[in-house]
Amino acid sequence: MDCLISKRQKKGVQPIQNLVKKAQKGDEKAFLTLFQNYEEDLYRIAYVYVKNKNDALDVVQETAYKAISQIQTLKNPEYFKTWLIRITINCAINLLKKEKKVVPLKSEYTEGNISNENDCALRLTLRDMIERLNENEKSVVVLKYFYNYTFLEISKIIELPIGTVKTLLYRSLEKFRIQLKKEDIYE
Repeated sequence: MDCLISKRQKKGVQPIQNLVKKAQKGDEKAFLTLFQNYEEDLYRIAYVYVKNKNDALDVVQETAYKAISQIQTLKNPEYFKTWLIRITINCAINLLKKEKKVVPLKSEYTEGNISNENDCALRLTLRDMIERLNENEKSVVVLKYFYNYTFLEISKIIELPIGTVKTLLYRSLEKFRIQLKKEDIYE
């Protein structure tokens, strides 16, 4: 059964690697195909950082520009998605630093589109707690719990040792527990 899984994985990975190699040789169609495969994920990651649609779209656009202009620097085609995510996170952080934004809570979160008041409070609290984390902590939490990446994958994406990634996650979770106890939500 392990042999079947590896063969299937290789079949799925192979076209991506071939497209990356073509894109590295200047094939814009191959790059566009690759980028479109991950565009939605990149947008969601960008949105977590910049908190509005237009800025998230700008981050994705900047990611595309940087990726196409630097694709020759990608040494391992199998890490294309990881490489794109890293570029996206860097672009989002750079945008925030450049604009030094303070993001007000959008009305869509305060209006009645969440059915239960307790759910609303919990979502707002979680969102607020994530905002209080530093950039590395936020990246680890988002990649682990929103995108289900492994510690090894997160380590590669944010370019930190796996032990540091684990420490950042556990420190973030402890901050969450402390904050939830303060707000009397966690028992």
